[in-house]
Amino acid sequence: MPALKQTRRERLRAEAAEEIKTIALEHMAANGTAAVSLRAIAREMGMTAGAIYSYYDTRDDLITALVADVYNHLADMLEGSLAAAPDDPAAKVQAYGEAYWAWATANPQKFRLIYGDPAPDYQVPPGGAIAEAEHRVCGALTSVVAGAWVHAQHLYPADGHRWSDFDPGFAALVKEAFPELPPAGVALAMRVWGRLHGLVSLQVYGHLLTQIQDPETLYRGEIADLVRALGLTPAPPRGRRPARRAKS
Repeated sequence: MPALKQTRRERLRAEAAEEIKTIALEHMAANGTAAVSLRAIAREMGMTAGAIYSYYDTRDDLITALVADVYNHLADMLEGSLAAAPDDPAAKVQAYGEAYWAWATANPQKFRLIYGDPAPDYQVPPGGAIAEAEHRVCGALTSVVAGAWVHAQHLYPADGHRWSDFDPGFAALVKEAFPELPPAGVALAMRVWGRLHGLVSLQVYGHLLTQIQDPETLYRGEIADLVRALGLTPAPPRGRRPARRAKS
């Protein structure tokens, strides 16, 4: 069946909800996650406090929507980069790593929201939109390791990991999507993520440029090392790029 066309009122409401989230991110970028206030956003939009509460009942509802959006934004970029990469395990590792760096350095406040500075007193609700979006991000990396597992498995014999070591929802998704990947392979995916995430975090928070002029070349070297750690051959290194500082 064709999708139902939104009414003008529904369209305006959706646009207002998106504007609320955009302003919330701007406030976070300027003053940190503690700056999120529905009343402050309402004042900026020329709305009454009562009106904005018709979109989000609480500040935590707004933050939940923001976090889910950010995870989905990251997942879209990762999945798109993997789909565009050559059908080669080493190329997929490189595509994932480069997409992760590009997204984080272009969207530092979004990165901090999901991987860094928690909003004061905010508790992530179990399940729901955030869990689904986060599983998409984890699934993208797991697909990379699953594609390389035939080359890597002799390097990582059974290491004691069991399916019960992982979040049940995530484990169920992995077993359905990658039935040949054992728990050791999933643990390897988490280790790969940890290595990439470490350098990305240092760059986003401005620590790498106090030590090295070209953090991106350092990061690409880490990607090449991860390719070798998966039993694959990395592509030849590309030319150097100018250093880029993380945005505030």
